[in-house]
Amino acid sequence: MSYWAILSGIEGNLAAYEAVLKEIQRQRVEALFVLGDVISPKADNEKLINRLTSPRRGELVPQVCQGWWEEQLLILHGLGRVGEPTELIDRYGIQMTKTLWDSVPRHLVQWIQSLEFGIFEFDCLLIHGSPVSVSDELTPETPPIQMLDRVMRMDANYLFCGRSGLAFEYEVQQGKVLTTVTTLDRQSEPEPTSLRPRKIIGVGNIGRTAGQATYTIYNPDTNALKFCTVRYDSAKGFQTKR
Repeated sequence: MSYWAILSGIEGNLAAYEAVLKEIQRQRVEALFVLGDVISPKADNEKLINRLTSPRRGELVPQVCQGWWEEQLLILHGLGRVGEPTELIDRYGIQMTKTLWDSVPRHLVQWIQSLEFGIFEFDCLLIHGSPVSVSDELTPETPPIQMLDRVMRMDANYLFCGRSGLAFEYEVQQGKVLTTVTTLDRQSEPEPTSLRPRKIIGVGNIGRTAGQATYTIYNPDTNALKFCTVRYDSAKGFQTKR
C-alpha cells in the first residue's frame, strides 16, 4: 500500500523540513509533494533550495510547485504572470519587498521559474492556491459554490491546497447545478449538470509556526487521509503527534 506525503509552506524553515523528512521515512511514503511557499523573505533560501534539489541517498525526490512567495519573487524579476508586485507591496510594504529580492540568489531564480503552477496526479490536483491563482485562499469557511467552481475547473475529484496553511477536509456532496448562458440577444434554457462527490483538502503548513510542522498523508488507492503534526526542536530532536 503506497502513500503520498503532501507538504506546503516550508517558508525557508530547513529545521522543520528536516523533521518532516525524518518522520515520513518511517512511513511507506512513495511520493513527496511540496505545494509552494518553499521560500520566504527572512530565511536562508539558498540552503533550503539546495536541500530540495539535492536529496540524500534513499530520500524521495520532491515534486514542487510554485507558491505565493515564489510568484512574488518572479514578478520582481519580471518573470511573473502579472507585471507589478502590487499585492506584495500592499500586504508587506517596500522594505519587505526589497528583503525578498535580496533573499534568493539570482542563479536560483531560474529553478523557481521552472516550477509548475500545479501538479495533476490520477484524479488529484495538487496546487498552492487554486486553479484561479496562487493567491486564492481556500478555507473551511469558503462558500460551497466557490469550492465547487475551483475543483471543477480542472475536473479533479480531490484538490489539495496549501495557501491557507490550515489542515482540513471539505467535501462537496453529490447533487446538481443549473447553468444558463446570457448574451445580448437571449438567455439560454437552464441546463442541469450532475455532480459527483469531490473533496478539497488543506494540507497544513510546515515552516510558519516555530517548533510545529503540519502535513498530510494520502493513500491514492483507498483515498484515506491523515493529518500529521511533527513537533521539533533543533537541540532536542522531535516527536510526532497525530
